[in-house]
Formats: sequence, C-alpha cells, structure tokens
Amino acid sequence: MPSRIRYRVAASLDGRIEGPQGEIDWIVGDPEIDFQSIMKEFDTVLVGRQTFETMVRVRRTMMPGMKTIVLSRTLHQSDYPEVAVIREDHRETLDALRIHAGKDIWLFGGGSLFRSLLEWRMVDTVEVAIMPALLGGGVPLVYSREAGLGPYGKLTLEAHQVYKSGIVSLTYAVR
Repeated sequence: MPSRIRYRVAASLDGRIEGPQGEIDWIVGDPEIDFQSIMKEFDTVLVGRQTFETMVRVRRTMMPGMKTIVLSRTLHQSDYPEVAVIREDHRETLDALRIHAGKDIWLFGGGSLFRSLLEWRMVDTVEVAIMPALLGGGVPLVYSREAGLGPYGKLTLEAHQVYKSGIVSLTYAVR
C-alpha cells in the first residue's frame, strides 16, 4: 500500500500557521495529545523552503527517526547534508517516495507547498489542530492564488477531538 501524504499542522482559529513576525509561541501543548504515538506514524517529513529556513533558524532541521526532504528550487544540497534537498522534478520525486516509503509522509509545511500538492492531487489527508488563538495576520494555512480551491478543496471529515486545553483536532480526507 502506498504511503499517504498527510498535511498535519497547527493553526490559529483565524487560519494562520505562523504569526505576523513568524511567531509560533501561540501553539500550546496539551498532555492529552500523545505526540510519541503520532510521530511513530511517519518516517518522512516533507517541507518547503520557507518552512525549512524557519527550522534552520531554530536549529531543528531534522525530526528524530525521520528523513527530512526539502522541496526547493533555490537551496543547494551541499549546504544542508543532513537533509535531502530536491530542486527539480518534485512531482516525480513525490510519486516515487509514496510508492517506496514505509510509513506515511508528514507534510510539515507550509501553506504554499500545501497548495501545490493539493493542485497535484497528492495530499491524502488534512489534519489541523486548531489552537485557541487569534493572530490577525501571518502565514495562512493555505496560500490562495485565486478565489477558491476548486475541485481540490473538497474534504470529508473523518475524525475530530476536543481537548480540555481548547485545542480542536480535525482530520479530513481529501476527495
């Protein structure tokens, strides 16, 4: 069975994945959420250039036990030997990865990469943890090039959970 690409992300109630200055301190933890169990579902993390540059700034370019793949037309593999930088043929690379990867693939960020993968019909699920915060600006959950997502935006709710902390976790299948 091929690996699924799952967009698993935290977002504010107003649909932002980073604050106006790149803040992420509004993302709250919750002891009810079993992060170790979640991490075991993935063996690959997929990020775009902007998210990766944020990871470099906070000195966390890898997640334990997972391969990090960066899709970027501008970064160079020689500058980041600890990760795989894919500069071209993103669709072909992802098709091959889905067939050969063991566990699921975590589309870690960000909004513009999510949009591209939606257009290519490569996102299998959208899993959003809505944080009890309003940011008023920042990086949107999905960058919209035009008014709507068209046929790529059809979602079916598969699961939901409400936590005491105010976090609401939603899992949607992409149709």
